[in-house]
Amino acid sequence: MTLPTECGCAENNGLTRRGLLGRGLAAGLAGLTGAGLSSQLAFAATPHTGDVLVVLSLRGGFDGLSAVVPIGDPDYYAARPGIAVPKSRIVAGDAMFGLHPALAPLAPLWQSGKLAAVHAVGQAAPNRSHFAAMEELERAAAGTSTRTGWLDRMLGGLGTTGALAGVAVGSAQPHRLLAGPSADLGLRAIDTFTLGGESKNKMSTALSALYTGVPAELAAPARSAVDALAAVGALRGITSDVTYPDTELGRALRDVARLIKGDVGLVAAAVDSGDWDMHEGLGARMHDNLGQLAAALAAFAADTAGRKVTLLTISEFGRRVAENGSGGLDHGYGNAMFVLGDAVRGGLVHGAWPGLGTGRLVNGDLAVTTDYRTVIGEILRKRCGVSATALAEVFPGVTRPELGLVRST
Repeated sequence: MTLPTECGCAENNGLTRRGLLGRGLAAGLAGLTGAGLSSQLAFAATPHTGDVLVVLSLRGGFDGLSAVVPIGDPDYYAARPGIAVPKSRIVAGDAMFGLHPALAPLAPLWQSGKLAAVHAVGQAAPNRSHFAAMEELERAAAGTSTRTGWLDRMLGGLGTTGALAGVAVGSAQPHRLLAGPSADLGLRAIDTFTLGGESKNKMSTALSALYTGVPAELAAPARSAVDALAAVGALRGITSDVTYPDTELGRALRDVARLIKGDVGLVAAAVDSGDWDMHEGLGARMHDNLGQLAAALAAFAADTAGRKVTLLTISEFGRRVAENGSGGLDHGYGNAMFVLGDAVRGGLVHGAWPGLGTGRLVNGDLAVTTDYRTVIGEILRKRCGVSATALAEVFPGVTRPELGLVRST
């Protein structure tokens, strides 16, 4: 799950790497950092009763038109003579939209109404810079001076302070989604999450002793680090009968499922999946990437079946409608999001379709008819228990009507 570099977009490099102990523990802990401990930690609070929200970031600029194919729009085939997905290969869907054949593992979820898509979705204004678009996507507060991440503000709005309330999982971790004062934890993998040193117990004991008797505001992060180590360690005994693909995404989602099944107070999890920046040779690469994505999501859905979980995908921008001279697609605007969960009104493509005719595009790109924050906001309100007042803080200035994407708790 590394960000691609073949497009020459140097701004991509390293954007999702969060520094160990980047801002959560006191400076005195710097010498005690280990392979998995990072970010802000705090103690448990009132148990969360809403859905666990899983945010899967498809880094690099996901091509929603390849994944959720507008087979009923003839301009799609005219714009992509070499890379369009033939109607004969589509799985699921209807006369207007269908899923890419590599997403076949998700077809049962689509048909059973647990998977939906939102098309022509994106940010308020076009932005084709990976760095700037990603930053704005995760800040989600255009036109304001707010600098925290929207997922951090969600946790704050719910009043969650548990050490494992907000977790970024995997080797490539979100940079800005969890930025801010709310508690969060970054771990590469449950099985390797340790405090550095020869003995975890000795290091934990030393850490506890080091902060004994100091003011609470200084001691709390250290105590919370110890609590987090113990909580994550207990998850190592949680296994699954579901077989995940042996990919970085598969391993990350398997660990998210372990956090959910372990009832450790998880409220929101963030996972990255990169290599979606396909400026050339899109056909085979898109097929392989979508196949890996579908396999991981299908396994996660099976592993968390019957639990209160909603997963959504986001990406910094979509791709241009017309293919380029290298059989790929350059940076664009409008995109598609997937939403997965038992409470989803699935088997449908939500949102207003603007069409792909020349006069309907935005500088050659799919127009955005639905702000991505509207999609997430509906999920936060209906499924995660975020109040209308708190939601206005999570997504300031967003007042557009909901899509009827999910059912209320």
